[in-house]
Amino acid sequence: MTAIVLGIESSCDETGVGLVRITDGAPELLGQSLASSQDQHARFGGVVPEIASRAHLEAMTATVRAAFADAGVDPRDVDAVAVTCGPGLAGALLVGVAAAKAYAAAWGVPLFGVNHLAGHVAADTLEHGLLPKPTLALLVSGGHTQLLRVDDLAGAIIEVGTTVDDAAGEAYDKVARLLGLGYPGGPIIDRLAARGDPAAVRFPRGLTGPRDAPYDFSFSGLKTAVARHVETLERAGAPIPVADVCASFQEAVADVLTAKTVRAAADLGIGTVVIAGGVAANGRVRVLAEERCAAAGLTLRVPRPGLCTDNGAMIAAMGAHVVVAGRAPSGEFLTGNPGLPVSVVHVP
Repeated sequence: MTAIVLGIESSCDETGVGLVRITDGAPELLGQSLASSQDQHARFGGVVPEIASRAHLEAMTATVRAAFADAGVDPRDVDAVAVTCGPGLAGALLVGVAAAKAYAAAWGVPLFGVNHLAGHVAADTLEHGLLPKPTLALLVSGGHTQLLRVDDLAGAIIEVGTTVDDAAGEAYDKVARLLGLGYPGGPIIDRLAARGDPAAVRFPRGLTGPRDAPYDFSFSGLKTAVARHVETLERAGAPIPVADVCASFQEAVADVLTAKTVRAAADLGIGTVVIAGGVAANGRVRVLAEERCAAAGLTLRVPRPGLCTDNGAMIAAMGAHVVVAGRAPSGEFLTGNPGLPVSVVHVP
């Protein structure tokens, strides 16, 4: 079976469109395009849902055209349309779903509503091929930090652990705001951390005690610890060593993420680990994961940074897996579901 799938992503502040071709193996990326409204949100220190929705509406048509131009294919070549139907911002999801419905109807092809989180995991198959069964995925992004057992991308994903409060990406944004570094916080802190000392401050590692849930995460206390450290320096009239604070904070995040992932893989007897989502682009997370997985005899797969953040290619890839698995297309009443659980990878 050979199929070309168009994917549309609009769950947050990125309007992404991608085109992939799938045959008997892994999906192949043909082309993609991305429009971001990050600059419009920066002065608010976070994403404003109404602004994001309007930006998706304004960018959608041009982004679709740009993706086709990049792929060098024609709309008549498309065999299916896939779209993020959750989780995400309600208004933003609705823009993407409405556009996908229109394109699918105009071209006379089936529509598949797919899970944004599963799409992040699927992105890795564009670079490293099909996933072994099972695979352990560490999904770490702005709003989600989860450990997932992936038996089948098209229908069998089980949550092993999750965050009980702030996700790692949220903690990055909040610490960046605290230090006056701007938005989004992840890339800025990562750059500054490279110039700092990760051992300068021993920030706490949440949920790592002997009685804590072994695979769950908590970053709210870490964020608070950074705030208290900065307040103490300010009260003393001392300068804030921003690079050292960033490096120490980042070390705490990377330490917890990688340690829990390796532990879960060992406990569950899974030999392959995938790190997916926006924070997977973080330099320290990647390096520490490589070191710890190698020491534990685990195979580590991490997509290139451009496939880690939100994009249309990952949704096209996820749609391709669903199409090949023979899943039923989504019905005419498909809509956005902000709380769609990761176990629901496809909405018929």
